[in-house]
Amino acid sequence: MTDSVSSLGAAKAAAATTAPPQLRGLNTAQLEAVEALDGPVLVLAGAGTGKTRVLTSRLVHLLATARAMPAQILAVTFTNKAANEMKHRVEHLLARPVEGWWLGTFHSIAARILRRHAELVGLRTNFTILDADDQIRLLKQILSAEDIDDKKWPARVMSAVIQRWKDRGLNPEQVTSGEAGELANGMALNIYRQYQERLRTLNAADFGDLLLLNLTLFKSNADLLAEYQSRFKYILVDEYQDTNVSQYLWLRLLAQAHRNICCVGDDDQSIYGWRGAEVGNILRFEQDFPGAKVVRLERNYRSTPRILAAASALIAHNRDRLGKTLWTEPKDGEHGEKLRLRASWDGEDEARFVGEEIEALQRKKESPAGMAILVRAGFQTREFEERLMTLGVPYRVVGGPRFYERQEIRDAMAYLRVVNQPDDDLAFERIVNLPRRGIGDTTMAAAHALARAKRLPLSTACRELVASDELKPAAKRALTGLLNDLDRWRGQLDATPHPELAEIVLEESGYIGMWRDSKAAEAPGRLDNLKELIPATAEFENLAGFLDHVSLVMEQATDAGVDVVSIMTLHAAKGLEFDTVFLPGWEEDLFPNRRALDESGAKALEEERRLAYVGLTRAKKRVIVSHVQHRRIHNAWIACLPSRFIGELPADEVEIDGVPGLVAADNDGGAPPDEAVMWRRRGERGQRRFGPDGRGALLIDGTAREIEGKPTGRFARGARVFHQKFGYGTVAAVDGDKLEIEFDKAGRKKVIDSFVQNATA
Repeated sequence: MTDSVSSLGAAKAAAATTAPPQLRGLNTAQLEAVEALDGPVLVLAGAGTGKTRVLTSRLVHLLATARAMPAQILAVTFTNKAANEMKHRVEHLLARPVEGWWLGTFHSIAARILRRHAELVGLRTNFTILDADDQIRLLKQILSAEDIDDKKWPARVMSAVIQRWKDRGLNPEQVTSGEAGELANGMALNIYRQYQERLRTLNAADFGDLLLLNLTLFKSNADLLAEYQSRFKYILVDEYQDTNVSQYLWLRLLAQAHRNICCVGDDDQSIYGWRGAEVGNILRFEQDFPGAKVVRLERNYRSTPRILAAASALIAHNRDRLGKTLWTEPKDGEHGEKLRLRASWDGEDEARFVGEEIEALQRKKESPAGMAILVRAGFQTREFEERLMTLGVPYRVVGGPRFYERQEIRDAMAYLRVVNQPDDDLAFERIVNLPRRGIGDTTMAAAHALARAKRLPLSTACRELVASDELKPAAKRALTGLLNDLDRWRGQLDATPHPELAEIVLEESGYIGMWRDSKAAEAPGRLDNLKELIPATAEFENLAGFLDHVSLVMEQATDAGVDVVSIMTLHAAKGLEFDTVFLPGWEEDLFPNRRALDESGAKALEEERRLAYVGLTRAKKRVIVSHVQHRRIHNAWIACLPSRFIGELPADEVEIDGVPGLVAADNDGGAPPDEAVMWRRRGERGQRRFGPDGRGALLIDGTAREIEGKPTGRFARGARVFHQKFGYGTVAAVDGDKLEIEFDKAGRKKVIDSFVQNATA
């Protein structure tokens, strides 16, 4: 905390009325980051250190000092929410709106550039941006045409492979046959080529194409690249640690002329390697931009000193990091609560404990909205959901179906897409017989065959079919009627306000009527959602702008102000904060995740540790970590070892809580041996060793001592119990948590008491 005195002095100086608004209240490091305007700058912004404030203050400072006009600044973020927040903050500080600047997500900025120069990469300016669902459907068609078994090589898997290649900046010509390997029976590269060719025929691009085609555009047109390099005098990048290779290459190209690039990020919070993020991008910033200035934001404004001490000690075990230590001023001299560590018997016991803690906090008048349960894997949420439902505690699972992902909204959007862009085959195919018009599989098979043979968009092939005698009269009438409707709606695009047109399309197509006439229980809810869609379009200048918005910036909607406990994965929690954070499931194989370690080894371990760091630093007041001794995964019980991350927490910042009160001892950050893990219990040190049956003992000073288990006394001799597998029975003998039960049908069995429940025959 050596910077505390100087930062306080700087804060007082910056708060003086003579300082411009964008510099007031900044601490020393923040001020340094804002005022370093010339040359490459890397701002290492730890969790809760005010990075958004630094970014917005820097933007305002560039404009206020006339270093650049708005159109000369490129500011890229990863989410539309972050872009909007930055825009509002900048305009608030300037007390005026800002026009003409390039502020948005990587994909939205790339799409903006691509629409200006689409012809140079074989597209037209009204190209469609396909979402994941449409990508899968297109790949299914290609796999089917190549007679590749979709069960063995699912389209979703092939889509992930292709998108990963695109994230790395590789078009089909740049992917080696060795890298493609035996994917899809050795046809992966051919499928990638066909997929790209089909996209061009459809006048479409997917998300990966937006950056990939930008790279192609710039590398193939030196004059165009020079134009954009000259245009963007200053570049600001948020969450730089999450960039993939394509984004990295795109930024490097654009920054070469002026080299005034400022990247803000935290290498300790790089947790998206599984979706293409490369932590190496931020680690080698100084190599990529020689002479770069590095500013570390280490003063945290969110968490207590104890939470920060624990998080810093944990992340210090990572080797691939640039290094920083978070600190904060104690509030009223208090360092906050110690981290609590709870060892539970199983997942149900863990969920019961968390539920009780939430109720206890509520009795202290703490809001459920300030509480979050952050899990490593999605399957963990079930037990917490069930427990909170039982207790009547309001909650929400963050990451459920979103508005624009609902079936009825996807259908409605497909109608609007095909009106806006006639060659959008995937949208056309979705709505061609929805509601049912009598346009069956035979008709569409003929249309697809003609489209492939003549390399036509599907709707154009349909027009040729209805002009011939190839179709039966009923199918011909139905298809002609739909094509005429589409032509009529397109003719209204310029003269009719787009919200009104959207309503006309959905009514005249019969789609709203289909749900209105439906007797299904979900029909009223679907109609309400469709009604909500119409006014949503009015927030945009035209229909094309609305469709781009939905494709590019669809984000998890949250109900601000709703007083509920949040349940989510650790990945979903990044960027959020809560008073109380529960971190369950800190066990080997679950966290760190065994599959990740098997696939990527030490690299994955460091990312898993960063994920633990993110979890800890979401908390403002308190953190409660828990692990279990037994967990049921995929209907099988396993014995669990505490996560090695528990052993990396500093002992003086952790309070052992509950039964059995065991916590992994400090180690060197390496994996504990499979058969042993260091433990300490109430000041004692020892080893817990597991035998083949999963039972264990604590070895202290070479002497075996029985590990405290679940509280005994749940069942007495003669008690009637029920077992999920063996049925009803009577307890014949009790030995701690081990029971001998005479089952009515299965005979005498030895079981652990947690597997049975009180029952009456």
